[in-house]
Amino acid sequence: MAEALEAGRGTTQDPGELARISTRLEGASPQEILGWAVGRYGNGLTLSVSFGNAEGMVLLDMLSRLDGGDEARVFTLDTGFMFEETVRLREEATERYGLPIEVVRPKLTVAEQAGRYGEGLYERQPDLCCRMRKVEPQERALRGYGGWITGIRRDQTPQRARTPVVGWEGRFGVAKVAPLVSWSVEQVRGYAKKHDVPLNPLLEQGYKSIGCEPCTRPVAEGEDPAPAAGPGPRRPSAGCTSSAASRSG
Repeated sequence: MAEALEAGRGTTQDPGELARISTRLEGASPQEILGWAVGRYGNGLTLSVSFGNAEGMVLLDMLSRLDGGDEARVFTLDTGFMFEETVRLREEATERYGLPIEVVRPKLTVAEQAGRYGEGLYERQPDLCCRMRKVEPQERALRGYGGWITGIRRDQTPQRARTPVVGWEGRFGVAKVAPLVSWSVEQVRGYAKKHDVPLNPLLEQGYKSIGCEPCTRPVAEGEDPAPAAGPGPRRPSAGCTSSAASRSG
């Protein structure tokens, strides 16, 4: 395995070479894959954490324990529609791990978006809302970085079943590194329990992954665990008015 971890070090972003490196990294532990990524990209490596699923928190914990892990930059998207539980976990994680966590926000606040496009855009045009509040900020956050660590697992959805350990993400112009790709949800939860990793409390209330408050709902057994693409039943939260779109970003 040591040979696999040493293979392909450098700055090349050739998709073919990344595919060969990915093959060599099959069977490596998440910590070994993270170690390879840190060694390859250094401060050109970034980890995105949503604070809405267990995978991101587990990767943050692993990175904090890794020699050189503090070289990597950690960021999170705040769409302005986050659950209060998500924001509290972000604050807790920042204090606990001592790693600077960059909060990336959309160009428009929720109030500015409502003024320009009207209230409840997530109900009328969810794709446009996601584009402005998630996709564009993520593109901006990844700009200039060589490697991007994500918490994708192959068993999450059929579409992710063939996800490589390392692959070229042309949409964002970055190498995508998935250290947990071969793990099960039981392994992720087992690590979190063993290392006392704090998780979003909504995960124990039927939510499988937590995104924006107006568009996330509990999921039934067998459903796609990714946050719903459109609006679903909302949980009431303190300080919320009649529309989640009135909350400031």
